[in-house]
Amino acid sequence: MAEIINLRMARKAQTREAKAAMAAANRARHGQPKAAKAAAAQEAARADRLIEGARREPPLEQES
Repeated sequence: MAEIINLRMARKAQTREAKAAMAAANRARHGQPKAAKAAAAQEAARADRLIEGARREPPLEQES
């Protein structure tokens, strides 16, 4: 036989798990030190410059 579950309790547990996952994501995003955020931004800028420098031809100008 299948296990009997209380749907109200299952919904509440699912909501708690979703909130816990969101809280963990927020801790990871907002819990970084200022130096770590600056280093990540600097690395992203460096990667953009590297990709832009490897272009074969300049991007096309869009006419308005």
